[in-house]
Amino acid sequence: MMQSVRFFLFFFFPIATKSWWGTLTPQTQGIGRISAGPLEISEMGCGTWSWGNRLLFDYDPQQDEEIYEAYRRMRNAGVTIFDTADSYGTLDLNGRAEILLGKFERRYLGENTSTKKSKQQVATKLAPYPWRLTRSSVVEAARGSLRRLEDDQVAIAQLHWSASNYFPFQERALWEGIGDVYEQGLCQAVGVSNYGPQQLQKVAAYFQDRGVPLAVAQIQYSLLTYKACQDMTDTCEEVNCRLLSYSPLCLGLLTGKYNVDNLPKAGPRRQLFRELLPSAQDLLGTLEAVARDYDKSIAQVAINWALCKGTVPIPGARTLSMAEENVSAANFRLRADAVDELDRVAASVRKPMIQNIFQTK
Repeated sequence: MMQSVRFFLFFFFPIATKSWWGTLTPQTQGIGRISAGPLEISEMGCGTWSWGNRLLFDYDPQQDEEIYEAYRRMRNAGVTIFDTADSYGTLDLNGRAEILLGKFERRYLGENTSTKKSKQQVATKLAPYPWRLTRSSVVEAARGSLRRLEDDQVAIAQLHWSASNYFPFQERALWEGIGDVYEQGLCQAVGVSNYGPQQLQKVAAYFQDRGVPLAVAQIQYSLLTYKACQDMTDTCEEVNCRLLSYSPLCLGLLTGKYNVDNLPKAGPRRQLFRELLPSAQDLLGTLEAVARDYDKSIAQVAINWALCKGTVPIPGARTLSMAEENVSAANFRLRADAVDELDRVAASVRKPMIQNIFQTK
């Protein structure tokens, strides 16, 4: 069953009882800035996978105004990095997330003509579809993204996944093509997604030899995937790029809103949570205890943990309340003892979150 959930998700994609964790370390209000290769980006971003996704997130175009309210709150807080993809949006809504990002940014800048606002930094991912076999097809994919965004350049053009696991002959064309995207001025830097440490080192060496700046690498990174991805932060430091942590709340499982008696209404998340929740009880209990000590929500603690690991978390936000919770997660820092305890419990989870089927070693 786990394998079927894994396939379906991609293509449609002891409890602590007392305080050990010291006191909250406050941060300056607002989202800070952090290096990502040659770029400077916000220390937290926003993922847009849910924008246009009917299957997993019940998207409806009537939600666009509410999504814009979330976007505006994040921009006002200092979030500039927005992760998206040319494949985001189901069926007839394919590319919807990029379209919305373009519309939202133009509207936001139009509403703020009296004050100087930093431009949003779009980090879009280009899917290695089977028909993208040449370097020119990758460039054309980037141009398609720019047409949807109605812009002439993105901050970061990323490869959505590696083809090395199933069609290694395509991999070189993907690397060449994303390099061409940079050299043609269509992006400021490049990035990769779902590349593990070994494949990241290989592609980073290629980019370095070619003089193409690598800004980010992203993987599914949360307390429920921690055992499988501990080496990535060190590898990113070695190749001088920033790790983006997508799904830092594990599709909502780490928000504390769900339990075995209260599952998502329907769809693949319902079955996935049914399988994962029983072995995640100690972790959720520890999150709850830390959240209580810091007077924060469980979701905020989970996001802050990813920040403390030196990553840039990119949680999604479709409502104003979700945006508020996300940006507030950056206004403090967990102490080292709290992070260590969360690490320990995360490493003991018997059934962690399944990895993306295209994740490489």
